Order: sequence, then structure tokens, then C-alpha cells
Amino acid sequence: MTPAPTTTLPLYEVLGAQYERALARHGINAAMLTHKWQRADLRAPHSDLDVRVLLESAPADWREWNHHLAAAHADAVIREPRNRRLLEHPPGFAFTLAEVHQRRISPPELATWSLIHGHEPTLQRWKSHAQMVPWTRQDERFYRGILDSRLNGRYQLAADSVDNVSEDLPGYRRHCVAWHYLAPCWFAAASLATRTRCPGKSAALTQWHPAGLERHAEMFLRHAGSGPPYETGRTPAIRDLLRAAHIALDAAMHQVPAPADGAEFEEAEGSRAMAWTMTAGMLRVRVARWLYYLDPPRGAITGYLITREAKELRAATEVLRSLASDGSTPEQSLAARMADILPAGPTTAAVLRDALTQWARHHALVEDFLSAHAA
Repeated sequence: MTPAPTTTLPLYEVLGAQYERALARHGINAAMLTHKWQRADLRAPHSDLDVRVLLESAPADWREWNHHLAAAHADAVIREPRNRRLLEHPPGFAFTLAEVHQRRISPPELATWSLIHGHEPTLQRWKSHAQMVPWTRQDERFYRGILDSRLNGRYQLAADSVDNVSEDLPGYRRHCVAWHYLAPCWFAAASLATRTRCPGKSAALTQWHPAGLERHAEMFLRHAGSGPPYETGRTPAIRDLLRAAHIALDAAMHQVPAPADGAEFEEAEGSRAMAWTMTAGMLRVRVARWLYYLDPPRGAITGYLITREAKELRAATEVLRSLASDGSTPEQSLAARMADILPAGPTTAAVLRDALTQWARHHALVEDFLSAHAA
């Protein structure tokens, strides 16, 4: 019988330190680096490090900063072939410390952060506040969005690309079922059922299991990594694991309240400011992503990542259109103009090259939007 793995945390601690050094070599001195999810949610060698960069202040030129970020990311990937998967993409967000202190970061997002570099007590204060603020309509949308994107046949295992997976491909497929499908849905269901902002997928599987679901949670915690299920010593067929995931989630969803009619929950305090900052924070790193995707290091494959950009850009456009409303204020006009230069429809390499050209042409507009509330 294969023994259960002890821990995989050192790999990601080393990877985080390497990433911090790569950023510093390219002139990016982050005040804090965090990653999404708890450390226990990172399962070697399959989980990628989803980084958030926190800066003392906005750079003088976001475009130039992005070129440095793309170069730093490529530098980190080149140093170790397995980093093609472990560092699948450049960071997902960039914020300033002022934005976090001003409570402009989405609480369910912030609740999942873990420290790579910086002051741990400060991060813990932020996370404690994110856990304590009242449950809002934004929370409902956040967690139900996770479920809506995966349930009722929307999750497709084939869409979880194996292009950059260099070891244990069967284990990676099992990891995708357990950690990209079951665990995020369990995390969202647990949060909605208890109206608490769960810090991670492992925490949800460990702590939330209504009567009769304990066995399901325990089984998928074992399947979350590579290797066989330790109680039987044999590896299940992927179709059997998927079937078990469907059954487990169907049972779990019976514990989730039906969607509210909209009147049950208040809008979060400062919801427009939060929506602006979350959208700006995501768009601040887009140029770095596009540069990396269009010119990846040798051996790294990014076509599937280019395709996935459409989802992020579509969501950003929807938020910006909502913020713009009738465009009667300078801020609303800025949001509308920024929405106009975001790519629409499917994303291809040609679309991203055109977007880079478009953003360069409208450099002042982009810079104004990205830094509008950074101070």
C-alpha cells in the first residue's frame, strides 16, 4: 500500500521565494505578495501558484511595469521546466496597499489569500476583517458564479489542458476532477450554506460535511493529489471519479439555499468602489499576461490560456458598462471609454496583439483608468 504523502508545502514556499526574487531582478519590489487559496490547497506537482501583487503605490507607467512583470515571469519559468505548470500564468491581480486599507478588495477574494512575502500580521488583520463584514449580495454572486460555471454539465474535463503537465498525467486528470471541479463547488456550497467566507477548498472539505457527506469529503481529499486512493491501493478510472463527484455535489447542493430574490441581501458598503478596484486590479496585469502568452519561453504552451482570456475580458466589460451607466460623470465616462477598448468575443493571438496595439494607442486613457483610485 502506498503511504499517504506527508506535505507538499516546502515546494510552494521555495517557489514563492524564487518568484519574489525574479520580480526583484526585474525591478518589481512588491510590498506584499500573496497567492489565492490556503497552502494546503496547493497539491504538488499539479497546482499552480496564482499570485496577487501588492504595491506601495501605483507605478509611474503601468505599461512599462507590465513589460517588467512579463519578463520576470518568463525568467521564473525558464529556471525550472515544471514551472511551466506551477507558474502557469503571470499574476491575476495587482493592487496598492491603500486600496486594501480602504476596504476596496472583495472580501471573498481576500479571505482566500495566503502570504508569499510581506507582513503576516497585516495580512491576517485584512483577512479577519474580510470574514467579519456582513454577508452581502456580492458574496451571493461570487459563490453562485463558481457553481454556475461548473454544475449541470458545464465542467468539461477536456478543457483542463495538459499541455504544460510534465509529470504524472493520470494523477493530473484525477487532480482536475477533485480540485478543479469538486473542491471549488464544495467550497462555494459550504460558503453559501453557512454564509461564511471559506478560506479555501481544503478547509471546506475538512470542516463542512452535513450528515451523510463526510465520506464524500474524505474521499476527495485523498484524490486531490496524485497517486492511488490510499484505502484501496488502486487507481480509479477517471469516469468513475467523475461519477462520484457528480453524486457528491448533487447531495451537497441540497444543503444550499435557493437563490434569493435580490431583496434578502444588501449591497456591500462601497460596492461601486470595490467593483472598480477589482476590475482595475485584474486589468493592471493584462498586458503582462498577453506578452507572456504571445511570446512564451521555449517549451511553454499558452494557446489554451489565450482562449481563456475571453472570459475575464467579458466579465470586465460587463462591470465597466455597469459602472459607466449613463456616462454623466468623468468617472463614468472613463469606465465607458475603457470598456470600448477591451477585446470582445473569442480571444486569439491576433486579437491579443491588436489589443496591445490598441492599449498603446490609448495609453493615457489606460493609465488614467488603472490608477484612478490607486492612491
